[in-house]
Amino acid sequence: MKLVRYGDPGQEKPGILDADGKIRDLSGIVDDIAGAALTPQGLDKIRSLDIDALPRVEGDVRFGPCVGQVGKFICIGLNYADHAAESGMPIPSEPVVFMKATSAICGPNDTVLIPRDSVKTDWEVELGVVIGKGGKYIEEADALSHVAGYCVVNDVSEREFQIERGGTWDKGKGADTFGPIGPWLVTADEIADPQNLGMWLDVDGKRYQDGSTRTMIFGVAHVVSYLSRFMSLQPGDVISTGTPPGVGMGQKPAIYLRPGQTMRLGIEGLGEQKQVTAQDG
Repeated sequence: MKLVRYGDPGQEKPGILDADGKIRDLSGIVDDIAGAALTPQGLDKIRSLDIDALPRVEGDVRFGPCVGQVGKFICIGLNYADHAAESGMPIPSEPVVFMKATSAICGPNDTVLIPRDSVKTDWEVELGVVIGKGGKYIEEADALSHVAGYCVVNDVSEREFQIERGGTWDKGKGADTFGPIGPWLVTADEIADPQNLGMWLDVDGKRYQDGSTRTMIFGVAHVVSYLSRFMSLQPGDVISTGTPPGVGMGQKPAIYLRPGQTMRLGIEGLGEQKQVTAQDG
């Protein structure tokens, strides 16, 4: 299933794509693509529906973030060996974990705002993992059964704030609009192998990132199990699993985003995003 949230910011409704790629409204079935709706029982309820009997959503509508009411937005840094190398950082012996503010979450095609005083805003296409079955101390062999589905994430980052301003990475990761997710949540049963998905990102038509989840240092199952040792995971938590090489910081010389540019990015089987940049403040 491909689950979506559509409508104006803050007023998104739940939906599902039919066989023709059209949105069908789920408002009479679930309150949101969030929490209980993402549990195995919640997904089974949606899966049992006659999709073609649901109301079709007509006209052009905005895609909102494909998960609502996100409790935790957890990120894994330096999770591709070649990206660690281009960043001038050693390959980590354990997953590098940081949090992205949930207020950064926006729709997949919403405008990305470059923060006031920013000179190093950067892009990162990443595989998003959405938790469906909560738990802690999850065994790696059982970890994928805790995944509701997958989505595209752009982990937009301000490198000066992240690296040069002291403290942890979080202040370079959490600005408003720095977390586009979607366009849809693809349920785990549709993704045969999350470690074999092509991924790419273009800026103004130039391909900068062209990678695959095959080259992750720590795979999805390991990451879910690892995180659950340090915090319980709940339905609707989003894990962004790292980016392949080709970020702006890694170019020679480095290239960063300016207002008025267009990012396009996607992951095999999970859809595409498009964002235009603008100055904030």
